[in-house]
Amino acid sequence: MKDIAESRVRIVEAADRLFYGQGIQSVTMEQVRAEADVSLKRLYTTFPSKSDVVLAVLEHRRQMWESGIARAVDAAPTARERILAVYDFLFDWFEQDDYRGCGFVNAFGELGATYPAVADAAREHKRAFQQLMSELVQQAGGSGALGIQLAVLAEGAQTTSAICGDPEMAHHARDAAEALIAHSLPAR
Repeated sequence: MKDIAESRVRIVEAADRLFYGQGIQSVTMEQVRAEADVSLKRLYTTFPSKSDVVLAVLEHRRQMWESGIARAVDAAPTARERILAVYDFLFDWFEQDDYRGCGFVNAFGELGATYPAVADAAREHKRAFQQLMSELVQQAGGSGALGIQLAVLAEGAQTTSAICGDPEMAHHARDAAEALIAHSLPAR
């Protein structure tokens, strides 16, 4: 069982690197097998199809995203700073050499029109992020609608940073978030 679990992790992490770096459709299962350093039999025993690998990678990305956001938010001392910590997390992410935007947006762009499970996973990920931002805003005394607006700012920063190659988009989004917060939340 340990070998199967370790193989699964290696396969998902290898596929994630390949899919994120090259695109899902351009990566073959043989490339995933080689990158994960597993036998073809082990690959197909663990994941009977490429579609299964794609969904496992999206779940892996969601877990990475949620744990990264949680660490950033939990480290902030006040409710307002917890909201803004999301944008600080984005800046750190955008600075990574391999940053190519949101893996869910990328997967949706490649497969969303023809593969409903990918579209559903992307929609659920975005819905969960909007919900998180709404909860953070409500903890600071604001409305859930502001949380959705702040989530849209973060989403725009992700896409713009990926296209322009400029991590400063996170700081611009943070500045806009601070202005919205100052205008919308009760005075401290």
